[in-house]
Amino acid sequence: MKMLTIIGARPQFIKAAVLSRYIRENPSCGVTETLVHTGQHYNQNMSDVFFTEMGIPEPKINLHVGSGNHGKTTGHMLDKIEEVILDRKPDALLVYGDTNSTLAGALAASKLHIPVAHVEAGLRSYMMAMPEEQNRRLTDHLSTWLFCPTQTAVGNLRKEGITDSKSVGRPDADKKKVEMTGDIMYEASLYYREKSNIQINGKGFILLTIHRAENTDDPARLAAIVGAVNDLADYQFVFPVHPRTRKVLEQQNLKFASHVRVIDPVGYLEMIAYEAACSAVVTDSGGVQKEAFFFQKPCITIRDSTEWVELVDSGWNTLVGTDTDTIVNAVKDIRIPNDYPQLYGDGHCAEKIISYFHGETNV
Repeated sequence: MKMLTIIGARPQFIKAAVLSRYIRENPSCGVTETLVHTGQHYNQNMSDVFFTEMGIPEPKINLHVGSGNHGKTTGHMLDKIEEVILDRKPDALLVYGDTNSTLAGALAASKLHIPVAHVEAGLRSYMMAMPEEQNRRLTDHLSTWLFCPTQTAVGNLRKEGITDSKSVGRPDADKKKVEMTGDIMYEASLYYREKSNIQINGKGFILLTIHRAENTDDPARLAAIVGAVNDLADYQFVFPVHPRTRKVLEQQNLKFASHVRVIDPVGYLEMIAYEAACSAVVTDSGGVQKEAFFFQKPCITIRDSTEWVELVDSGWNTLVGTDTDTIVNAVKDIRIPNDYPQLYGDGHCAEKIISYFHGETNV
């Protein structure tokens, strides 16, 4: 099977590192992969460093699309990915997660009758105002193979009429294959925490990340978050700032107090070192919510909803929105739950995904 894999943003680089390594190390699996980088993240610390430190082979194709308005960038990606498909003639196209790169890849492939595999299928925040929610829902309905990280994700698909067809032979977009593979980010965490030898100075700090458009594009929400963090003067924060977030903060003249250490974006290995060293996490990132759990750190999520509802149900994640007082009170009330359930599989996600391509469900 010739597989074309579309990546374009930091979380996708991490996921691709796991699956691409498995394909390279297991040539007998019968899959050859061509990596296509859309260029959605093009900052050195947001893109290139991940390929270097995580051992991901340089993408054979870089579309150099860059960022911009949703319609323009998605349309540009769609056009360029279609050209690649027509040239390479893959047997399948694989996408990760919920970015504009994800949707562009799925749409381009489905229009050309190339089956789509979606890793991290079935996630729902049930907030269609989120671009990510639009991308993931549309991608699931276009996909042939839907690889779900949790049983909750399988159930979400069932609610929308997307179930495993149980059909014999090669599936297609009307005869879907839905499989619970576990979470590929969990597998990445297990592998790369053993590879990281980065030491972080300081303990007891709270790790902060802010990048979601629902927060950065709303001046009132962003100001409320900054205000809450500044009010928590008894706590130390470390904030690796996304380039886009930094720009918005400067435009709105929002500044953090001295107990917040603002640093440049960090690579994945350094990020997991910070997650291992911190006492807790405050974030609006989907991936960082899970990574906090992987390192058994309580998480405060500054969003109105989350696709990772099992983290909230287990008590490891507290959903607070962006009200200043609610954020402050939640941080002051941080507790470590007594139970640590196995929510995200057994750490063999990549093996399951590749096996299911060949109809083998007994791994």
